[in-house]
Amino acid sequence: MSSPSSPGSAASRWVRRKEARPAEIQEAALKVFAEKGYAGARMDDIARAAGVTKGTIYLYFDSKEAVFKSLVRGSIGAALTQMDETQKSFHGPAKTLLRFALGTIAHMLASGGRDALPKIILSESANFPELARFWRREIIDRGIARMSAIVELGIAQGEFRKLPVEHVVRLCMAPLLLSVLWRSTFAQFDAVPYDYQGLLDTHLDVLFQGLAP
Repeated sequence: MSSPSSPGSAASRWVRRKEARPAEIQEAALKVFAEKGYAGARMDDIARAAGVTKGTIYLYFDSKEAVFKSLVRGSIGAALTQMDETQKSFHGPAKTLLRFALGTIAHMLASGGRDALPKIILSESANFPELARFWRREIIDRGIARMSAIVELGIAQGEFRKLPVEHVVRLCMAPLLLSVLWRSTFAQFDAVPYDYQGLLDTHLDVLFQGLAP
């Protein structure tokens, strides 16, 4: 049986470390993107923040764009995947599903500085249209599809009145976008920390009353 210091144990630790490396690079990249923006961030900055060499990053990602896209897929994209899986097995009120969906997205955006990601897209998309196309395809279109299915379910079940689904979905998401912009831009000037959970709760209350038959 191998001892803790045996070559076998050391190799096992190395494998675990190698598997964890992309996530560590992503977290470091998030901090750099949040601080410097996409245009200002360099691979050298990300490597320094991750405590690795630039060559190590290129073992996993072939460009800064690849790092950013992987970060988006692993955070916001993962939240959308969670919504997909929940919807497939869900049987119950559409209101419950809508509350879960908006809560999941709000929690994800509030965690670990991930609100910087949509802000980067909004502020730098003109200079980096490929990032905007990627965000539209991977995040917006997927999110609209998921939210539309929930609203359509609510209408079919008689929980929501018949309204244009495409407008309802965007109204559902608008306060979350406001939270992102406020948290990443204006929160530093708040005399008292803003109650983002209170905003979500109030939004859901107003939303459900507006959707009620």
